[in-house]
Amino acid sequence: MSIKIYPFKEQAPGEFNGGEILENRPIVMSHNPKYLLPYSNLFYWAHAWSEKGSTIGQHPHKAFEIITFIIKGNIEHYDSKNMQWIPIEEGGAQIIRAGSGISHSEKINADSHVFQVWFDPDIKKAMKVPASYNDFVKDDFPVTVNNGFEIRKYIGEGSPLKMETPGISAVDISFKPGTHRLGLESGKVCSLYLIEGSIKLSSVEMNENDFAVISNENEFIFETSSNGRMFVIESPLDPGYQTYAEMS
Repeated sequence: MSIKIYPFKEQAPGEFNGGEILENRPIVMSHNPKYLLPYSNLFYWAHAWSEKGSTIGQHPHKAFEIITFIIKGNIEHYDSKNMQWIPIEEGGAQIIRAGSGISHSEKINADSHVFQVWFDPDIKKAMKVPASYNDFVKDDFPVTVNNGFEIRKYIGEGSPLKMETPGISAVDISFKPGTHRLGLESGKVCSLYLIEGSIKLSSVEMNENDFAVISNENEFIFETSSNGRMFVIESPLDPGYQTYAEMS
């Protein structure tokens, strides 16, 4: 098994509006070898939060698929397709298929946390497609409960959230104390963000806000003495096209 763990303190920090919005980025898009750079068709991952609430002003995107998962609290989103502010509550998600170009603004409300993840759908093709946007509420996503897990499926079979980027699955997993076994899909790399709790993964301790990349395995086993929560994205080891990171 290949496991690499990136503790919170080794992730890239960031802020907006004088610190009104803070973030840690387990995957960065800049060529800074100090941090984890894009891999597979994952281009960027940020955990952003605000204690008092603040707005990131309107700015443009092209080509990438950008998904915001509301981990806690709520946000509001404005874009140049819908031309209105749309609220999205905890457990919901939004996808921007940036295509040939779109501008948007996002408001992270007080005491709210989000993941924003950028996916590379093969930008040579995506640049030629008009932009589109969808938002979803928590109850849109199927939930299964078994073997000490409660799994909410954001991306994958049974989810209404559809992507152009191939080979992606994403789940939010709540777990109880014990030893747990989680199956992985062949030919995929697993990206794991520990939202709450602490676990022992391959004899290494992971704590809240730590990040792990697991590859070349069909499962992983972890131990924990407490309740916890993790967010897991699986993506192809080989997307089958030249990614933007490889072109840069």
